[in-house]
Amino acid sequence: MAIIKKFRIKSFKNTDPLLEVKNISISFEKRKILDNISFKINPGEILGLLGPNGAGKSTIFNLITGLLKPDFGKVFFGNKDATHYPIYTRTREFKIGYVPQYGGFFSDLTTYQNLKAVAEILIKDTRDQNSRIEYLISKFELDYLRNIKASVLSGGQKKKLVIALSLLGDPKILLLDECFAALDVLTIQMLQKIIVNLQTEERIGIIICDHQARDLLSCVDIAMILSNCKIIAQGTPKELVSNPIAQNAYFGKSFKIN
Repeated sequence: MAIIKKFRIKSFKNTDPLLEVKNISISFEKRKILDNISFKINPGEILGLLGPNGAGKSTIFNLITGLLKPDFGKVFFGNKDATHYPIYTRTREFKIGYVPQYGGFFSDLTTYQNLKAVAEILIKDTRDQNSRIEYLISKFELDYLRNIKASVLSGGQKKKLVIALSLLGDPKILLLDECFAALDVLTIQMLQKIIVNLQTEERIGIIICDHQARDLLSCVDIAMILSNCKIIAQGTPKELVSNPIAQNAYFGKSFKIN
């Protein structure tokens, strides 16, 4: 298998984080979902979230975007406490892009019409809208799909479109929810390269949540494992795979990334 990521960022010096989640706890009715969770994401860092179903990975995304509010703790963007900011304010003011596991596009619109519809919301100037659309069409090699309805695109083409849509607002933080699910090997490798290129070319802070552990670990700098409402292990992919706590809770003894 080709090497997707040739380097990993292990530490950041004198860098203000793009996002900091501090001591977050949340429950649904009487069920605790997250218990005193804290982590940061820096410019140009790729962070992976792993864990069994129900561990709270999607809940973290919902807390970051503002779909949910924590029972305790705070969400900071830079040095600003945004815990009580609504989702539309966070998207514009703090530049968040989000790629959902399913959907994320208008099925009956063409590739270009999808991009145009979202650009009209996020970008005021018409010339800037068109410039950004053409840039993303070129970057993701979507020109031959420009006039094709999204409903008939392949799984990989749809994912490229949704990532392009998420980048229209020139985000500083990109959230990718189960981006490798139900895709073939070549399409997954294509997406991994796109993600790593966004890190190196755009300096975007990226958080990936996925059950495909090998695919996720091949393109992140650092990863965390959630279990029983807490972060039970974190580190570089190599550190995490050899961590006995991570092995017992998630990977098993025989799991390898190469």
